[in-house]
Amino acid sequence: MHVQETRRDAGGLGLILGALMLSMLLAALDQTIVSTALPTIVGDLGGLDHLSWVVTSYMLASTVSTPLWGKLGDQYGRKRLFEGAIVVFLAGSALCGLSQNMGQLIGFRALQGLGGGGLMVLAQAIVADVVPARERAKYQGLFGAVFAVSSIAGPLLGGLFVDHLSWHWVFYVNLPIGVLALAVVAAVLPAGSRRTRHSIDYFGIVFLGGAAACLVLVTTWGGGVYPWGDPVIIGLGVAAVVLGLLWWLAERRAAEPVLPLRLFRLRAFNVASLVGFIVGLAMFGALTYMPLFLQVVQGISPTLSGLHLLPMMAGMLGTSVVSGQIISRTGRYKPFPITGSAVAALGLYLLSRLHAGISTLELGLYLLVLGIGLGMVMQVLVIVVQNAVDFDDLGVATSGATFFRSIGGSFGVALAGSIFTSRLTDDLARLSGTVRLPPGLADAVQGDPTVIRRLPPEAARAFLEAYSDAIARVFLFGAPVALAAFAVAWLLPEMPLRETTKAADLGEGYGAAPTERSSLDEVERGLWRLAGAEMRRDYYRRLGDASGFPDLPAGSVWLVTRLGTHGRQAGAELAERAGVTVEEGRPYARELVERGLIRRTEDGSCLELTPDGERAADRLVAEARGSLARLVEDWRPGEHPELRELLDRLPGELLGAAADRPAGP
Repeated sequence: MHVQETRRDAGGLGLILGALMLSMLLAALDQTIVSTALPTIVGDLGGLDHLSWVVTSYMLASTVSTPLWGKLGDQYGRKRLFEGAIVVFLAGSALCGLSQNMGQLIGFRALQGLGGGGLMVLAQAIVADVVPARERAKYQGLFGAVFAVSSIAGPLLGGLFVDHLSWHWVFYVNLPIGVLALAVVAAVLPAGSRRTRHSIDYFGIVFLGGAAACLVLVTTWGGGVYPWGDPVIIGLGVAAVVLGLLWWLAERRAAEPVLPLRLFRLRAFNVASLVGFIVGLAMFGALTYMPLFLQVVQGISPTLSGLHLLPMMAGMLGTSVVSGQIISRTGRYKPFPITGSAVAALGLYLLSRLHAGISTLELGLYLLVLGIGLGMVMQVLVIVVQNAVDFDDLGVATSGATFFRSIGGSFGVALAGSIFTSRLTDDLARLSGTVRLPPGLADAVQGDPTVIRRLPPEAARAFLEAYSDAIARVFLFGAPVALAAFAVAWLLPEMPLRETTKAADLGEGYGAAPTERSSLDEVERGLWRLAGAEMRRDYYRRLGDASGFPDLPAGSVWLVTRLGTHGRQAGAELAERAGVTVEEGRPYARELVERGLIRRTEDGSCLELTPDGERAADRLVAEARGSLARLVEDWRPGEHPELRELLDRLPGELLGAAADRPAGP
């Protein structure tokens, strides 16, 4: 029953966690930081019709590479792979800043996204290697908050860099921070980690990523760059179908499929994935094209355009947190995706009424409505999926839910770009018959939207109306799509929530955070979050009552469990661990000595349990294990040896821990 406690140097652990959070922040920021810089980038490099791919290439590469990074890290060790991911990300960042045309920028963004996927998934995994289990929930909650911060700060930081430096610094800023993180990781992060042999589904990853890329290209080019009947579009569609079929065949044979086909037999997984896809589509479409409206049509600075997006981000963050808390308390989740998708559809419809003279207040209210709707949906999807699957599929189903949301974001940006370009071209063609426009204006605008500032007043006014109309059409298209999510959300089955599922955190529900954890890791995360909540509710008094020691003070119960799970210890060390002075802790020890439960060692330097104390500790630990077992009984631990091992291990890590000390005397 004794468990040897490992201690890490607090300074070293702080450095490691700081480097991990910095790396993860950089990767998460690069999903949104370019949004407010895009108009300036297009003005410098040209290629307005390719604007969406600056965002899409990063998201596709990071999303598709996530499972590969996770499996390779498990199999070969995470330190070297994490260092490699940082190097790839920094190389991509430097090359993005040096890009001379949109083609180069799009390609280098894909390279950057490849490294970014590794940063996000490996940083989360490394936490489990360096942080004691009882403290992981706290730190992983901080990592989850990184995504919330990045979604809010990204557009604002992008605007600040463009205004005060240049758009190149949107990418160059990663270099000094990334180099610092790389140096810390190389110097401080231990090389060893748990190794797990995997049969990596390379074919599944390649075929799934290829099919998604072909479909995104179809939505980007179809009806714009190429007619829908063009051989290129038809060929991409056929390629997507063939790759999808190959993926299906690969998953049937894979030992560890990236997305097991059995998940698609579950209505909850299918519905949640579809709703998540639509949520990602709506969120990133708005994030990409709203700064274009603000900077080109309303003529405000990139920094201010980032500030204008804050109502949307605040709405998303606020309702995501609140909905998660309500679901945890009530156990009911179905009303949130239904209501949220309806509110999001309303927000998109309101945004479809954009015009050149819209006020800041009106626009902010519309964005707030959209954010409130999206936030009500985002937290629920992971909960629904985790609650519907068996234990064996818990980890892969969680990563599948975030995968479809990220892919939805890629499609959203691509579709928004196609709709915007097509509508703008049509509007300019109509305008040319009523307003005298300079020859070749449509092509000039594709290269540099700021040319409108050099037009005569009448032509500029007409062009701005066409431009705002094209962007409004993007949101008008999104409104019925969100209504489709509203209709689909009614199909979600409402099932009683598992206890560990109620412990979903902000990092799982917010943004497009990729996950690649095992089923056991998912359950352990939930247990630690629930146990942490229990520890804040006079746990040791209740544990003593349940174990047959109702007259023992909570401090004495803590002392018995500490000695029982960690062995003999000095009084000063026990007092330090409990967060009290030796004098404050002495009455609790005296109580146990008088009852014959503890004694001093022969040399008088330490306290240890007597045989009666050992039996009392066994009862306390058994009761703690039983309470944990009740939290996971709906996962059927009798059928899963790894769950039984977890239940045997956790009490030793949970009881008598520093963060879980009893109240003072």
